[in-house]
Amino acid sequence: MSNPLNNQIKEKIGQANRIVVLSHIRPDGDSIGAMLGMAFALEAAGKTVQRLNADGVPSIFKHLPGSDLIKKRIDGEFDLVISLDCSDLSRTGGIMGETQVDINIDHHITNPHFAKINYVDPEAVATSAILAEHLKDWGLEINQNAAITLLGGIVSDTIGFRTPNVTPHTLRLAADLMENGINLSDIYSRALVRRSVEAARYWGRGLNGLNQDGRLVWATLTLKDRGEVGYPGNDDADLNNVISNLDGIDISILFVEQRAGHWKVSWRAQQGLDVSAIAQSFGGGGHPPAAGAEMDGSFEEISTRVLPVTKALLEKAAERERVKTENS
Repeated sequence: MSNPLNNQIKEKIGQANRIVVLSHIRPDGDSIGAMLGMAFALEAAGKTVQRLNADGVPSIFKHLPGSDLIKKRIDGEFDLVISLDCSDLSRTGGIMGETQVDINIDHHITNPHFAKINYVDPEAVATSAILAEHLKDWGLEINQNAAITLLGGIVSDTIGFRTPNVTPHTLRLAADLMENGINLSDIYSRALVRRSVEAARYWGRGLNGLNQDGRLVWATLTLKDRGEVGYPGNDDADLNNVISNLDGIDISILFVEQRAGHWKVSWRAQQGLDVSAIAQSFGGGGHPPAAGAEMDGSFEEISTRVLPVTKALLEKAAERERVKTENS
């Protein structure tokens, strides 16, 4: 990114004393890691920081330093608002009311640049990676707690450095963070391997109803499923990362009921397929291989809208491949 943009962010942060950092609803590892990492760096510079997330902290991230300081509501005065990993303003959960976000730091290609200053880098593997690379450019330092949380965000969003956008630069950023005395093995295990018994039971509900149509699979997680197994979150417990890696599957969709008549729809796609446009058509957004949208209605109504357009994307991709093969 250009030096002028880095200078704008550095100036804004330098002028502020009471700063709000917030991340997106149904937070994932990058969302939490980036928010906590930024907060630690700001506090090390003498700033007073509020960590905000409208949904609070999922149990899987409560081991991270600073997670106990995350609040669901703002408390007191502030003079700067920084959003992290929010693909659009609605993803903040309305936690700031009518207050405009001052600085928007994100890596989603569908981000509409909703803040006064927007640092959006779709080439970055994670928002945590943007911070790991540029906090020093903004006049901030990375201490051990910041390094732990930022590395956790990178590991989480790259699924353990396995996404196609991981580069040698990504690994160098991770190595630099590890130089702060960070145990990568522990971070990897907590972010991607360990799960609660309730999460495993929740997975079972979704996997038991797994549907397939050619190279497309989809599953549902309902409020009833969540209640009966005692799963405490309103997320998918990373089930989409499981079904998206099934052999012979190009796209997976997970329908997660958030409340009665309101669903989160998440797409995952293999490299070369772009599901972000589909998500955008339903008012959502994300990345080409991973995107989502929130929709109102019954599962039958929503799936009737979602499944045909997703199948059409696969059919177009198959036709392009057929033509390519015939012409080769």
